[in-house]
Amino acid sequence: MLTTWTVEDGRCRVREGAVSDVTAVLPEEARAAAAAVCAPDHLRRAVWIDLLNPTPAEEKAVQEALRIELPSREEMQEIESSSRLYREDDALFLTANFLYGVDKGEYGSTAISFVLTNTTLVTVRYATPKAFSVFSARAQRYPGTLLASPDAVMLHLFEQVVDRLADILERVGADMDRASQRTFRAARSDAKASNRSDQLKDTLITLGQVGEVTTRTSETLLGLNRILAFVSAEKANAVRKENQPLIKTLVRDVRSLVDHANFLNSKAQFLLDAVLGVINVEQNNIIKTFTVASVALMPPTLIASIYGMNYENMPELKWEYGYPMAVALMIVSAILPVLYFRRKGWL
Repeated sequence: MLTTWTVEDGRCRVREGAVSDVTAVLPEEARAAAAAVCAPDHLRRAVWIDLLNPTPAEEKAVQEALRIELPSREEMQEIESSSRLYREDDALFLTANFLYGVDKGEYGSTAISFVLTNTTLVTVRYATPKAFSVFSARAQRYPGTLLASPDAVMLHLFEQVVDRLADILERVGADMDRASQRTFRAARSDAKASNRSDQLKDTLITLGQVGEVTTRTSETLLGLNRILAFVSAEKANAVRKENQPLIKTLVRDVRSLVDHANFLNSKAQFLLDAVLGVINVEQNNIIKTFTVASVALMPPTLIASIYGMNYENMPELKWEYGYPMAVALMIVSAILPVLYFRRKGWL
């Protein structure tokens, strides 16, 4: 899908079109719309060209119109900085991983490339982070500010990403607070062991989700930090003077979110240790119960074993009160260890 954003007479105009290598089989109107969207003059007038799951035909049209070479999907996956942040002629090529799918519980990470030229910003992506959808809606309402120039589009898009990440971290922090209260409430309660186990299990699941989100968020913030550092070094040629203060604001916001994400990671580790400690206490209580039971049953078992031996010279076997005495002895020998453990405070 190829989407172009232009500003005409102070108004935002968005045009979409899916162009494939088999446009000949499309209806005439569809072919005409696709040709209009991919017309070189139209692409050169666009402030922002957004390529979502682009076809080879769409990539070729953009490359020929802007005279640039877009990175392939395989090249976008490379992790070295030299392959993700570089300049070719007058164009900056910036690639980073972005978090997406949090609202759906997917916690995915996708590589997105930004190609910044003097006249157009091109984005190449294979997923839709929520920040892109929100920014697209805002850009149609405020085109004069958000679509003023290609670098303005890119920086305001980064700003929307940062705002989205801040909201995610706030929600993660709230989830951790609820999980922490639930954990310590379960540890202090007299509820059934099965109920406490369910609460601890829910807490562990929450912590797993928190760890996944904070890891993906930190990855996105790291990529943004690298992009902003590279853009700052190239801002004299790539960013207009009126937009340069926004870079400093974004750098401060990204750094503050990195610190907050690290804090949440530390908090999650502390809470994980606390949950595991509570689980260990529960397991120790169970083991202690079985230990006391086994120790209490050892003397009666010993007595029963002695009188179960088939020796001829055992006077108690023929004694009238031998059986009641053996039973009483077994009961007393079982009660004494229990009383001893209770006196020591082990029960």
